[in-house]
Amino acid sequence: RAPRADTDANWAYFYRAFPPPRDFGLPDPDEAIPPRPEGTGSLVGYFEWYCKRGLELRLRDVPEERHAAYHERLRFEMDVIENMQFPAYLLIVAEFINWAKDHGIPVGPGRGSGAGALVNYAMRITDIDPMRFDLLMERFLNPERVSMPDIDVDFCQDRREEVIEHVRQKYGADLVSQIITYGKLQAKAAIKDVARGLGLDFNAANRIAKLVPDKIGIKLAEALEQEERLRARVEGDPLVGRVFHLARRVEGMVRSTGVHAAGVIIADRPLVEHAPLYRDGPEGGPVVQFDMKSSESIGLIKFDFLGLKTLDEIRDAVAMVERNTGERIDIGRIPLDDEATFALLQRGDTAGVFQVESSGMRDLLRRLKPSTIDDLIALVALYRPGPLSSGMVDSFIDCKHGRKPITYPHPDLEPILRPTYGSIVYQEQVMQIAQVYAGYTLGGADLLRRAMGKKKPEEMAKQKAVFLEGAQQLGRDPKEAEELFDLLAFFAGYGFNKSHSAAYGVVAYQTAWLKAHHRAEMMAALMSVEASNTDKVLAYIGDCKKAGIRVLPPDVNRSLHGFDVPADARDTIRFGLGAIKGVGEGAVQAILEARQAGPFESFLDFLERVDHHRLNRKVVESLVKAGAFDWTGHPRRQLFEAIEPAMKAAQRAQEDAASGQASLFGALPRPPVRLRLPDVGEWPTAVKLNMEREAVGFFISGNPVEAYGGLLARLGVTTVADLARLEPDTQVRVAGMVASVKRIRTRRGDFMGFVNLEDHTGSLECTFLPDPWAQSQRALTADRPVLVAGKLERGDEGVKVLAESAELLGEVRERRTREAHLAVNAGELVANGGGAPALERLVELLKGSAGQTPVFVHVHLPGKGWATLALPDSLRVVVDDALVEGIETLFRRPDALRLA
Repeated sequence: RAPRADTDANWAYFYRAFPPPRDFGLPDPDEAIPPRPEGTGSLVGYFEWYCKRGLELRLRDVPEERHAAYHERLRFEMDVIENMQFPAYLLIVAEFINWAKDHGIPVGPGRGSGAGALVNYAMRITDIDPMRFDLLMERFLNPERVSMPDIDVDFCQDRREEVIEHVRQKYGADLVSQIITYGKLQAKAAIKDVARGLGLDFNAANRIAKLVPDKIGIKLAEALEQEERLRARVEGDPLVGRVFHLARRVEGMVRSTGVHAAGVIIADRPLVEHAPLYRDGPEGGPVVQFDMKSSESIGLIKFDFLGLKTLDEIRDAVAMVERNTGERIDIGRIPLDDEATFALLQRGDTAGVFQVESSGMRDLLRRLKPSTIDDLIALVALYRPGPLSSGMVDSFIDCKHGRKPITYPHPDLEPILRPTYGSIVYQEQVMQIAQVYAGYTLGGADLLRRAMGKKKPEEMAKQKAVFLEGAQQLGRDPKEAEELFDLLAFFAGYGFNKSHSAAYGVVAYQTAWLKAHHRAEMMAALMSVEASNTDKVLAYIGDCKKAGIRVLPPDVNRSLHGFDVPADARDTIRFGLGAIKGVGEGAVQAILEARQAGPFESFLDFLERVDHHRLNRKVVESLVKAGAFDWTGHPRRQLFEAIEPAMKAAQRAQEDAASGQASLFGALPRPPVRLRLPDVGEWPTAVKLNMEREAVGFFISGNPVEAYGGLLARLGVTTVADLARLEPDTQVRVAGMVASVKRIRTRRGDFMGFVNLEDHTGSLECTFLPDPWAQSQRALTADRPVLVAGKLERGDEGVKVLAESAELLGEVRERRTREAHLAVNAGELVANGGGAPALERLVELLKGSAGQTPVFVHVHLPGKGWATLALPDSLRVVVDDALVEGIETLFRRPDALRLA
């Protein structure tokens, strides 16, 4: 809105509105306005000054002989942007990005086609040098096709809202809005809503909806075809049939509204003059009631503020490293040719590494063995269905490793295709080939690339004529030109935006570098961000175990909110208090505040010192179950049963202290609070571990399988860690808890499954083909330890088991136990811990477990050694979970019962 004249007042206005980033070395606009450089008192003049100064600073790391090329490209891009009237747009984007950076909010290096513009790199909108990676500005803005610029910006997940709020405050809440989204009834939701409308209760509706396969975007008609159980219910039950047919009629209808995850509009005048608005909740900001496309169609400009949790992970890992070592890492300036990083990538050790942690990506990494950042960028672009199914990826890998000669369609194209070993991987390469071979401008080449991507016959025919004519004018062979056009058309369908691939390839490299050099800190940061995703945390803990990093249980005296690496034990990760289920932000903060006065000395000391208004019973229960008080030396069960009286006593102590009771001679002494813990011993191991899993989502201090130690030895069970030492095709038995199950349908219509099995040494994938899958369903869904038998397989990802059977370990124990031996001290049999002597309670326990297994009691007599009693046949038992847990509870130790 400033006047167009070139004045000092305009310079000051623009300097305040769009202050340059701190690395420009200029004063903060709130402190001083520097003298006006010549020609900067207009919007265009200020924009050009901003770009030129930014580029000069970027060129400090570029050889001087290349500076002229950078300046020439910058001049060209500034002219295009000015002709398209987008300087203000870019200044707005640069302002909120650099505000975020200046306030310690991590921002991604770039995303999408915006990374191809040198102007964006100069203005600090992106941090990827487009000249270094051969990225094209025309992929971002095409001077031959006027369209709105689109810059997607990644901010760290937990501070993204701060940037949106900054924009709202800067431009005014009446000019800034988010965008509405409309939620439609998908297959399962349609069934649930219709069922409830017809009067079915929630559980009945849910049972029908669960029969729809878990496939993104599946339609009800497709579900009926794929799932026999659904078809049987629909055809056999009139009520279910009615629900299903009505659900098909409402499927796809708008059901709800929400707020677009990223889109923010900044308008030139109050938004009520453009569109209808609504408020997203009492505390929310205004939201435009037109969706994204409709908003753009009436002239509103959208800015995308995306949250990328990888940026949170990098920030937290870097902060931990600095705290532990004093090393301050500038993640944007790490070397891009680090040997340790590429070694990690080549062996597929990429759990938690951005973009490349899936099993398919790890397999591709091991095959490709990237040795440069360009290889990694190409890999991000290649891992898509088209290139994988077309044989393009295999050719790329074979050419890189010299198994296949690298060829080029024409010698002039070698500089373009050399980085990708002769393959056309990127859309930018299609554009460059059209420019070099057929004389296209890059703007015209972008139109060609678009036409090839859409594959519209009329447009393709027009472009082919232009291509062949341009090639002819450059003296190309007509037949060769036609073949090259067809080749480009084929690859254009698979081509990927290199600007996006380069930006995300660099982020992938950064996370791999952190894992290669600061593995514990990187994994701790990763688990903190993913704390709500139990499956991922479990997988990352397994990855830590393989690398020799111990994950320690939570501890109210040592744990922070998130997972943390102690400075004095950098090969360990301490479980975070915030990752315990039921322990919220307020409770964690209260614990950390109370701990500032020194470590807690006892369970009661903890309850007395932590503000009871922020610490309810549920929180304390979760802490006890998770093992956060194991340092006290008291059994978890003993503490758990003492929670209510202990909390009441602590609350009274806090209230007395707060009331400030005093005498004429000073404060009255407060008598110490005394608490008698119940004499109950510990829970049985299985119960204790299940409580632990209930609190944190998985087992930390052990695994229920360990309770079957003697049986496992007799059965010849191999631990997950020891499988790696065996030869492929070996018949093996493994035991563990089922961590995850994935069921898929085969081409023949049968079901098979992939089961992740976990023991105390790690996790293992077991593949169940249709017959073993059908026979093993009960064992795999019982949430109890299982025994899997099968054949060991070894691949690039490590070992797996092709399963032949799965049984409940408890049932195997019942079947395989010939004798039960109980070893106790004489004093234990006459102890009176539960109202009756232990001997009487033992007899009752044995009578309640009648079976065929004989029982022998070995009693240790003080000074006389051991005496063995063979119990009568009337006390023969079934060695099931109830008996084992009962004996462990009775004698308060897991080793009292031994089986043979």
